[in-house]
Amino acid sequence: MRLLEIIFTWWNKNTVGTWLWTKRFGEFVGKDEFGNRYYRTKGGKIDPTLGFERRWVLFNGYAEASAIPPGWWGWMHHRVDVAPVDENYKPHPWEKPHHENLTGSAAAYRPQGSLLAGGHRPQVTGDYKAWTPGE
Repeated sequence: MRLLEIIFTWWNKNTVGTWLWTKRFGEFVGKDEFGNRYYRTKGGKIDPTLGFERRWVLFNGYAEASAIPPGWWGWMHHRVDVAPVDENYKPHPWEKPHHENLTGSAAAYRPQGSLLAGGHRPQVTGDYKAWTPGE
């Protein structure tokens, strides 16, 4: 089963095609705190079709774009030329640690009063009158 999962699914780590492309043309750049591995074309070679070097990520687990931390996101999207592993950036004390967007998962944020939070929704107050069909 694991072999079929590797061959046919792109959302669990990477496909065979991505793995082969990475082995043949990829150069390892670095790894983030979540275990995602970042690559670029060997030697930073410019892709003639794109006009710049290719950069890609092999996710550690489920392929979720919001799991890429801000520093690596900037590098992946060519906002910066220096990968986070090559710079001496120290986060400020007020900066929160990065975490992926959990919307749609069981761990998503559920505000007080949300039906999905399991709490009781408070009665509507004020001059609000709900619309009903036929009125």
